Amino acid sequence: MLRSKYTMNYLAHVAQSDLLSPRTALGAVILGALFLVAAVGLAAFVRRGARRLKVHLSDVTGLAFASALGQVFVYVVALILYAHLIPDLRSVGTALLAGASVVSVVFGLAAQSTLSNVVAGFSLVLYRPIRVGDHVQLTTPKGLVTAVVQVISLGYTILLDSDENHILVPNSVMMSTIVIRIKEKVCEASDSSPNNSSVVSTPPTLTS
Repeated sequence: MLRSKYTMNYLAHVAQSDLLSPRTALGAVILGALFLVAAVGLAAFVRRGARRLKVHLSDVTGLAFASALGQVFVYVVALILYAHLIPDLRSVGTALLAGASVVSVVFGLAAQSTLSNVVAGFSLVLYRPIRVGDHVQLTTPKGLVTAVVQVISLGYTILLDSDENHILVPNSVMMSTIVIRIKEKVCEASDSSPNNSSVVSTPPTLTS
């Protein structure tokens, strides 16, 4: 009992000291490390949950996309909370609001391709014109290629061709190009040869 009380008092003293104070440089660094560890742990939890869920799903087309999106969301939320906690970062953010319009235009132009791939990935997962495991045909720099859809991620759709080469296609290209989805045909061989073990009966002959 005394030991637990001493531990609680020690933790309270540490919390009140400069070690965890967001107003000091040391406290900001320690808090940043704690936020980073928490974000990495939550992202690993999301990945582990996606792997466990994959076993119970018949269609895993959107699973990789949702898992990657969840991990990005964890890191973005951790960064926002950390920036809101540190007073210096709040003041820097307020100062940057004056040039927010210029920054947004520059960022939008720079990330136009990336954002279009993410939006196209949403469309691929939502409408599901192709699914993981589908055999598709599309035109590549090598010509017409037949491949299997393996993963639909945030930016790219990953295919595997017959030579086991990975083909990385941007999601925006997958949405704008013509893709042929091939049905898998299971051909059962049938034996058309005559049965040697069959017995042909002949009518009995009449004797006088």
